[in-house]
Formats: sequence, structure tokens, C-alpha cells
Amino acid sequence: ISDQKPLGCWSLKHGQILTCPVVCNFETHEYIAVHDDKVLRIWKNEDINLDKAFKATLSADVYRIHSLPEVGPVVLFRGGGVRTLDALLEAPQQEIENVISDEVIRWSGAFMEGQQPVLIFATEKDGDFFVYVQKPKLSSLHKYKLEQQESSKPLCFTAHITNQTVTLLCLYSNDSVYQVLIPLQQDTEEEEEKEILSKSLLLNFSVPGTVLKGTSLVVLDKDHVAVLGSLAVAGKEPRECLSIWNTKFQTLQTSKELPLGTSGQLWCYEEKFFLIHGKVLTVIMYKCETSSLAAAVGKLKDSQNPDVSLFVNWNTLEDEELLVSFQSQGSVALKAESKMNLRSRRSTVAKVQPETLSVGQLLVNLKDASNYVLEAELKQLMSKAPTPDLQATIGCVVTALTDRCKRNPKYYPQNFLLEIVETRDLSYSLCPDLMAVALEKKDMHLLQVCLERFPDIPEEITYACLKAFLSISEAHLQNIDVDLDSVICYADVEFNNKGVKTEIVENGFSSEMDQDMCDTKIPEEAQSWSDVESCPVGLQKAALLNAVLHSAYTETFLLPHLKNLPAQQAILFLRYLYYLYVKCSERVNTTLPGTRSPTINQIMDWMCLLLDAHFTVMVMLPEAKELLSNLHKFVRAQVRFYSELNKIEGSLRELQRLNHLRESQTYSIEVLEII
Repeated sequence: ISDQKPLGCWSLKHGQILTCPVVCNFETHEYIAVHDDKVLRIWKNEDINLDKAFKATLSADVYRIHSLPEVGPVVLFRGGGVRTLDALLEAPQQEIENVISDEVIRWSGAFMEGQQPVLIFATEKDGDFFVYVQKPKLSSLHKYKLEQQESSKPLCFTAHITNQTVTLLCLYSNDSVYQVLIPLQQDTEEEEEKEILSKSLLLNFSVPGTVLKGTSLVVLDKDHVAVLGSLAVAGKEPRECLSIWNTKFQTLQTSKELPLGTSGQLWCYEEKFFLIHGKVLTVIMYKCETSSLAAAVGKLKDSQNPDVSLFVNWNTLEDEELLVSFQSQGSVALKAESKMNLRSRRSTVAKVQPETLSVGQLLVNLKDASNYVLEAELKQLMSKAPTPDLQATIGCVVTALTDRCKRNPKYYPQNFLLEIVETRDLSYSLCPDLMAVALEKKDMHLLQVCLERFPDIPEEITYACLKAFLSISEAHLQNIDVDLDSVICYADVEFNNKGVKTEIVENGFSSEMDQDMCDTKIPEEAQSWSDVESCPVGLQKAALLNAVLHSAYTETFLLPHLKNLPAQQAILFLRYLYYLYVKCSERVNTTLPGTRSPTINQIMDWMCLLLDAHFTVMVMLPEAKELLSNLHKFVRAQVRFYSELNKIEGSLRELQRLNHLRESQTYSIEVLEII
């Protein structure tokens, strides 16, 4: 989420539908999904094709899968039956009992009580609501009926277990939260008689002049709950909001409107809220202090952070709203990250400023400032003492600069941007427009630095950089300042029309030996490729291509873009990769010298990617025949070489063992015969 980068993507076949949320098995690190109600799929992160993943067809429809630590996933069927995943996998077609009759499951949750999993689910039938508490390992099932509430019904549920007691919280349509206490009974026999559960009013959303219609409820701790819903004020249209309530003192602790709209769902995990706000997944940090009357009535102050709520840091949401409004006005686009409050200072671009300015407000004030004033203010902003939000602040600074570059084509602070990227710990997600602007300006040096430093560059941008590097002329690159540390130590600086000359001695093989190993006959000019190899690109272009090789990528997302690479550029890139492969293979440790030089694994991975994307085209092109033939010949020689090494591996290990057993003070001559 922090890097805004997809790590994996799996698709179902056309016509198949996921029918319950996908969960992760904490024990095996596998994903578990159900499609078309009965088909179970299990796969791992490295699996690419979901259709080839493990498949099991069950005998009944699945409602939810709940993943619990230490005990593994628990499966709840629509008929109320419960099985552990391990039990299901032993016999997928086993009969599943129907626990509920003509009832529809409205909510379910799984919890741990000691070492035992406990599954709780609520059902509805003809306006009546029932609660089931089940312990799958003990075959224990208890059914309860919720006490009816006149003219209102439950909208959502949440629960937690404390001291052998289930606390069920129900959000009702009358803008109230009711609490139901259910003791966990120890007997293992199924109860036939339905016990009616009484409920007590826990919280009423009574704010003078407003009506809160909740849609989702989560428990934060024993004294606080969070509610996502719509807030209706007299004379105004209802607006969605997120609010936190103190159940101990019946007070609204804090709230925030969500003008971009939500999906109505709210999750919390490790003191973070997760919700869909507009078109993005928003993560909001919160921390519940010890409940006290002073905090409940808002009298507890934080002298160091007067603008930050005691409970929730709303800055993420505020910056999202600024982002949307600025984009619609063609103004400065801010990254949706936490803001940093600044001390007020005199400025030539604003007549009056409050005592503290957020980064967003400062950048708005600088929108129409001159280039000199803008850069001076931004440099002063970055020179502040380090704070937890400094990285996000630097991202906002870069975004402000790139936004001005887009609005004013003549403005491009190349040195300033390069200084920021080289000296600050940035990422692509903090300044997503930077590399796009650098591509437009053909700033190869900045692109090189970004590729080497950013851990989260989208595959589309990586491909765009590769295409730009391959298409730019060698003559133009001679006038560009590029970091050559990754290439200068293994390529000779002697230029001719073909590129950089360097002599290749293949790993234990002569060209004659290679020719004997390969049945394919190649022209005489191709044989010179094995004798004296010439780097197909100049030093500057080689350094830029090395930066691409260092960039992180996901094969699934990169391959479609790589297929669009023009054939001539693909052949040139493959020639360079082959050159690097030979250079690595001639060294004992297969490691190229220099700083940030590509590794043998990176070279091999990119060669495979390029061949996967363009193999058919390269086979058909006459100019690629020589390259593919040489590549085939060299790889075949490498396979033979390592095969011979494997044959004497046992003898070498025996020699190493004898060397350890030999006494250091004893002189001896030993003759070992290797057969």
C-alpha cells in the first residue's frame, strides 16, 4: 500500500465468479478462494496461473472462509455447517449438515478462545435474528434468538471475546448500538431449545441537529467504537463520515466527513483504519488513549500537536481532498500522505498567514510565485529538522516542481530535482509525475538515478525508460552527463564505429571447442563474435541500460509492455545482454566489477523475458539469426562445462574432507586418482 505497486494479480476464467472474500492461510502462506460457491482454489504467491492452482469441488455452498493463526482456516457453509480447511481437504465431497433452516446468514466472525477456535454467525428469518456460537473442534453448537426491537432491525454486527464471554455489538436502524453478552458454555452437546438473548443499549448517536445513519461498525478497544455512515444535517444533503465514539461516557470523540464517498465498509487492523474513499484505498492511523472524562469531553490537550486529533490523524483524508480539488482547478497536485505543520514565517507570496501552515497550504500559496521564490521556499522547507513526515513533505515538494514543469514547458529545474533524488530517500509513489516529466524532457541522468533508487517504479514506466534509452543516439549521449560507475570497470574505453572493444575469454572454452560442440554451421563473420566481442552500445547507453536491469519488476506486468518494443531495439538490447552474460561467465565468481553493476541473475532474467516477448519475431528476422546462434552455442558450452564439473564434484568433496583430517604437523605426499 505504501509503495502503490501491485505485487501479484490472478484472474479467473471468463464466466467464473468469486463468491466470498479471499483469505491468507497464516500457517502455509497460501491464498484461499472460492468461486462459483463450491469450487475451492489454493495457491501461493509465486503461482502465476490461477487455473493451474489446486482445485477442490465441495458438496455444499460456502458462505465465508475465516483465517485464524495457529489453527488454520475455518470454512462456514451457507447451511451453517462448519469445517476446518484440513478436514475439508481430506474429503472434499463429504456431506455438510444443514444447521439452519430457511435462514440467511447476515454476518460471521471467527475468534480464538485459548487454543480453541470459536465461530459466531448471525442469521435472519422472517424479521427474526438468531445467533449461533460454534466450536468446530469440540462439535459444540449453541443457538440463540435476539430480543426483538420495535420498529428497527440490526444493520451490522461485530464481536469480541473476553473472559469466556462473547460481547456482540449490534448497530440498529434506530441509530443506536446495542450490546449482547453470550457466555461460552463448556458442554459439547447441541442445544435444541433457543435461548432468547436480552440486549442493553450501549450507545445512541444523538448529536443535536444531526442524524447519523451507520452502515459499518468496528470495535477499537473496550471503551471505543468506530462507525462509518452518513450524517444528515437539517437543510443539507447527507454526507458520509467516519466517527469514533466513547462508549463509556457516551460521547462523540471525533469525526471526519468523507466527501468523496465510500463503499460502506470499514476495517481496522493494528491501529489503522482501512476504507474505500472515492477511488482509492485509504489508510488512517489511530491510537486510543486510556479512556478518561477529560479526553471524552475534549478537555485533554496535546501541546506539541495542537492541530492533530487526540485519537485519529485525519491528515491523509485532508490531503486526498486537496488532491482532488487541486487537480480539478489545474493547481498543485499533492500526494495523499500525512502533512507536516510548519511554523509561520513572513513570505513574499502571502500577505497574511496563520501561525501554522500545512505543506498543502504553503504550496497553494506558492502556486503563482516566481520560479526563484518557489525554489527558495522549497529549499527552506526541506532544510527543516527531520520529522516523521519529512519524506512525505519532500514528495510534495517534488510534486509541486513537476506540476509547474507541466504548466510551464520552459521551466525545468534539472539540478534541483537531481539533488533531491540523490540526497533524499524518495520513492515513485511519493512523486509519481517526476519520471514522466523526465521522460518528456529526455533527462537521461535523472531517469538513471530514479531507476537505481526508487523501489516501486511501475512496469509501464520501466519499459518507457528502456525504450527511450535504446532509441536515443550515441552521438547525443556523448553530450549528456551519465553516471558510468556501473560499466567503466569492465568495458574498455576505446571507441570505434561498433562500440566498445573488449576481448572475451570464455569460461574454459576456446572458439574451436565451441564450434565442435555445436552442430549448427555459421558464417565466418559470426565466428569472430566468439573470438573478439564488441560491446554493441557505448558507455553512456550501457550505463543507462544497467539502471533498467536494476529496477524491480513483476514479470506478469512487464511482459505485455515488453512485447511492444520495436524489433530492432529488442535485438540491440539482447546483444547487450549477451555481451554482459559472456563478461560474467569469464569471471570465476560470475560477478562484474564496479558499483551497481548488473548481476548474473538480473542478466539471465532479462534475457529470458526478452526472448519470451520477441522469440517469434527474432526467429523470423535474418539479422537476429547470428545472435541467436551464438547465444545457443555459448549456453550449450556452459552446460557442458558445468556438467563436467558435476562429474568430479564427489572427488573434490573427498579431497576437501581429507584436507580437514590431515594433521598440520605431518609432512606427506598423497596421490589421488580421479577416475
